[in-house]
Amino acid sequence: MTADFPTRPFLGLASQFILNRTQDRGRHKILECSMRCLAILIVLSLTFVSLIGCSPSSRDQPNTQHTTSDSTVTAEQPSNHSWQRTSQYLTMRDGVKIAVDLYLPDGLKLGQQIPTILHQTRYWRSIEYRWLIALFKNKRPRGTIGNYAERFLQQGYAWINVDVRGSGASFGTRPIAYSQAEIRDGAEIVDWIISQPWSNGNVGAMGISYSGGTAEMLLVNQHPAVKAIAPMFAGFDLYSEIAFPGGIHLSWFTKTWTYINNQLDKNELPFAGWIADLFVRGVHPVDGDSGNQLLTRAVQEHEVNWSPFKEASGLTFRDDPPPSRQTPTIDALSTRSYAKEIEQSGAAIYSYSGWFDGGYALAAIKRHLHHHNPKNKLILGPWDHGGKRQISPYAIGPAQFDHAGELIRFFNQHLKEEQTRTHGERPIQYYTMGAERWNTSSHWPPPSVPTRLYFQANNQLSMELAQETSAPDQYHVDPTAGTGPHSRWNTLVGISLKDPYPDRKEQDKKLIVYTTDPLPEDLEVTGHPVATVYLSANATDTTLFVYLEDVTPEGQVHYVTEGELRALHRTWHPTGTRTDSVLSIPHRTYRRADAAPLIPGEVVRLTLDLLPVSYQFKKGHRIRIALAGADKDHFQLLDNPSPTWEIWHTPARPSHIELPVVSHSFK
Repeated sequence: MTADFPTRPFLGLASQFILNRTQDRGRHKILECSMRCLAILIVLSLTFVSLIGCSPSSRDQPNTQHTTSDSTVTAEQPSNHSWQRTSQYLTMRDGVKIAVDLYLPDGLKLGQQIPTILHQTRYWRSIEYRWLIALFKNKRPRGTIGNYAERFLQQGYAWINVDVRGSGASFGTRPIAYSQAEIRDGAEIVDWIISQPWSNGNVGAMGISYSGGTAEMLLVNQHPAVKAIAPMFAGFDLYSEIAFPGGIHLSWFTKTWTYINNQLDKNELPFAGWIADLFVRGVHPVDGDSGNQLLTRAVQEHEVNWSPFKEASGLTFRDDPPPSRQTPTIDALSTRSYAKEIEQSGAAIYSYSGWFDGGYALAAIKRHLHHHNPKNKLILGPWDHGGKRQISPYAIGPAQFDHAGELIRFFNQHLKEEQTRTHGERPIQYYTMGAERWNTSSHWPPPSVPTRLYFQANNQLSMELAQETSAPDQYHVDPTAGTGPHSRWNTLVGISLKDPYPDRKEQDKKLIVYTTDPLPEDLEVTGHPVATVYLSANATDTTLFVYLEDVTPEGQVHYVTEGELRALHRTWHPTGTRTDSVLSIPHRTYRRADAAPLIPGEVVRLTLDLLPVSYQFKKGHRIRIALAGADKDHFQLLDNPSPTWEIWHTPARPSHIELPVVSHSFK
């Protein structure tokens, strides 16, 4: 979310107005100092406000009560905006009131009907600011998603922001994310939308992160009015992508996300403190809520909401029941569990992610491959979570891509029936970092040549298989190794990657690395690298982190991608042996029945896929594989003491990385 309040011009005028009327020089200095302090406070508060932007299931039995609107509606027509805003409660079938903001383009003629974009969030649909900032921000759609809303409104769409049940100004509780009750609410909201005189009966849904999940879950209802959705920077299989990548608890995220949710549920901004309290009241109440009485009651109901960190801390396997027993397994959080119902909806799906978007690039790929509607699309850009920053070693900065324009084009095709797709247009777009080039494809992954680079003695990496038996490399796992506060995982809570992985060279000193000779020509890797490591450990379990890196001629080390695996979960099923496997990468169930503890001293084969990537290694650069046994900054450390590994690289035990090489001239 980007703060867009015009702080400097406003404060300059206000300061000059006061100072010109102050005769006493002492008071003059005091006021000047005060205005400067005020400017600093406002900038800080807006920075804090900009943070919000990032998830097992209650089986509520609905009754036959219809959805109704039941609060006073007051149209607002700010002179500097091109829309009208109203806010109200909709009452669901079980009596729970859901807070809704409706934005309509200004000047809508009597009888004119337009399509609608529905955005359902658990991060406050709108913010109530205090007196000063309220003059400029209260009527605008909020934050990053608000920028999308304004663009869609300009293109003749209605836009609706919703606080999902148990969040913001909505009533109800959240026993789990994406509960059955929450999913059904979406269908009733759509019923209300298409009953409005301004609706043309066509509805689309989109959102970033959690609200991307609500857009996809909306299709579970198979509502005929919902023609297209765009789940952006959102999960598909949350166990393997965000909660337990490689079967390892991503504890930094679940703890941080829990804190953010708890603060919002108390109607407070996370990470803000007293500074933001000077300028932000909290979530915006609906129109007609005299004295915020309804809002106060709604917030009180949120006190019993679930704790993601507590639930995840009680799990090891995918099929473990969470401690609360609110759902049989963690899979209830995943749209993957509803893939059949979603496919049957017939809606077009635009899967949208970036290479540094946590584990969600893999989620977008899996979603696209699971669903077979020919109208579906996939885009993978050089972005962090939310698409705010472009991440590439030669092009780091604010994202230059017109996300809103891309999505307007998509929704115009399905909600306005405009022919925006040219004949023969390929459904997949992806960006190659390093080459700084967009590409298109009809399939994922695009054609490539599997190219193995083998671990060798003396920390070498080569296309040649080791010809002689050599002693294994010994490595004592360093529990202080980590990827720092500027990683792909940090972006999941709205932290922009301004300086990604700045200290890989130093961190590599704590790891064991294998590096090629300088490349004779440019080499492009696009797809899913797969690492195979033959390893023994003096422990019954260990965690393995594999980093693919680019070493420049000057010795700088650039992070490219990573994969991780807890050895306990190493059992995997080859492609074709599992009905739900859609990629030619190791597929593992993470179920208790497939657990495989290590036998100390026994050599095992650990095979894992790295997160997908498209990256060009330049001529003269070297490819590096770095192995770690910990990422203390993000992943839960195991309880056992740090183990010692033996890493094998012999003809019989050829540890290696297999790269999907699109173009190369390795000789």
